[in-house]
Amino acid sequence: MEKIWLKRYPAGVPEEIDPNHFNSLVDIFEQSVTAYGDRPAYVNMDHEMSFHELDEESKKFAAYLQAKGLKKGDAVAVMMPNLLQYPVALFGILRAGMTVVNVNPLYTPRELKHQLSDAKVKGIVILENFAHTLEKVTADLNELKHIILTGIGDLLPAPKRWIVNFVVKYVKRMVPSYSLKGAVAFNDVLAKGAKAKYERPNMTGDDLAFLQYTGGTTGLAKGAMLSHRNMVANLEQVSAVVAPLVNDGEETIITALPLYHIFALTANCLTFMKHGGKNILITNPRDMAGFVKELSKHPFSIICGVNTLFNGLLNTSGFKDLDFSNLKIALGGGMAVQRSVAEHWERVTKSRLLEGYGLTECSPVVTVNPTDIEHYNGSIGVPLPSTLVRVVDVDTGEEVAQGEEGELQVQGPQVMVGYLNRPDETDKVMKDGWFMTGDIGKMDENGFFKIVDRKKDMILVSGFNVYPNEIEDVLVAHPKVLEAAAVGVPHDSSGEAVKVFIVRKDDSLTERELIDFARENMTGYKVPKFVEFRDELPKTNVGKILRRELRDEEEAKAGASKDA
Repeated sequence: MEKIWLKRYPAGVPEEIDPNHFNSLVDIFEQSVTAYGDRPAYVNMDHEMSFHELDEESKKFAAYLQAKGLKKGDAVAVMMPNLLQYPVALFGILRAGMTVVNVNPLYTPRELKHQLSDAKVKGIVILENFAHTLEKVTADLNELKHIILTGIGDLLPAPKRWIVNFVVKYVKRMVPSYSLKGAVAFNDVLAKGAKAKYERPNMTGDDLAFLQYTGGTTGLAKGAMLSHRNMVANLEQVSAVVAPLVNDGEETIITALPLYHIFALTANCLTFMKHGGKNILITNPRDMAGFVKELSKHPFSIICGVNTLFNGLLNTSGFKDLDFSNLKIALGGGMAVQRSVAEHWERVTKSRLLEGYGLTECSPVVTVNPTDIEHYNGSIGVPLPSTLVRVVDVDTGEEVAQGEEGELQVQGPQVMVGYLNRPDETDKVMKDGWFMTGDIGKMDENGFFKIVDRKKDMILVSGFNVYPNEIEDVLVAHPKVLEAAAVGVPHDSSGEAVKVFIVRKDDSLTERELIDFARENMTGYKVPKFVEFRDELPKTNVGKILRRELRDEEEAKAGASKDA
């Protein structure tokens, strides 16, 4: 296929990368800790951990796992927010030749049980704040033999460590009571690991690096098998794109999205480990005032986030007064970046908000805007080096003409091996080497792609396709709207109608005012029939609005009214 997007690659960005440049992520890690030794790698709660310290602590962690009899390929889970313990555990597991299973700390017992049993997890590193959830399911997890508990302050220097852990546990009462027989403290693990012998395993690109779970909002979550080759390929691809702007060993990266999420895992944790960057770990980005205070301490050059995070910062007192003179890259992903947010960001920071696109199954990055664009352009950019993207008809699977809408399909070395233990599910999304994203998009004459919407989120109004992204993008441009979500609801005459859920910036906004605004900016069948104002919208842990939850509420209401 013709790669018309290549003409928009900035100078120095290659058409192809070598996915076998490194045998494993461990090779990249070892290269970085040697090259950047005493430079800070991660910072949390004002304490820095250097690359040298990360090397030593993760080696201790790896040695402990090996000494306890865990074998190469065994699955070990990590369940915590952004703390210094996360990279120590992550790289320790990888260095032991084992597979990392990232777990959302906010999981319910049902969700946690499914993921740990499905992955046959042998060990877990868990923040004690969530230990009570694990306690409820341990009896059903026969494979789980090793539980490592940590407190928020464990890797901070004394006496700060003791003070933080005391306040979290006894003053703020953030640690519900629990009982986990045989659990070992994180710092005891490091002490024991220091006395054990670390054996570096032989690793190849085919070895599994991560079991990254996805799709939990549409049923049971599936484990995407991401090999070392998948992850190395995506690091090489992303590195090739950012290299013209990045100075190795000198960048400061704001890491507010959780590292257990694939976006932050690759874009922050791994990419800038490779480039010797300093990751500022934000443990609780929902505390926007505290987040802005933390930003004021660091002359940051790179920040990654989702639309709601950027929007939240822009609407937080003090953000516009920060020093943005060092900011090189602001990267949005995980959900659509809205034009009003991107343009507001540019006015405040005097820098562009670049949008990219990825999926868990693609390690995750597929496309990103070139770093030399002058302004937000509403697209998800162009495919990464060694990546093919095509647009196919949803019904026939045939490639559509340029500019026409269809399902995006991806081919490249970053595409997963498949779903763990689910060959049927894998076959549904992998066809002749192409990964079917489920996203509706189109490509313009310059090779830039644009997401129209999720296939399953599409609303069908009197036979016309209506995409929630477009409606939301229009409505948040209203000066009195903070957030918007659009879903389809049953309608007698049109089949479905558009309903929007709105969080207001200004309580004077009325339903009539909003619909009039929509009529001025959209054709009739796209205009919302129903408006509901709310104090907040349901979101995932990374701030992605859960349309599915809103649709489920509407379906439940419709079912109840029929029964009545």
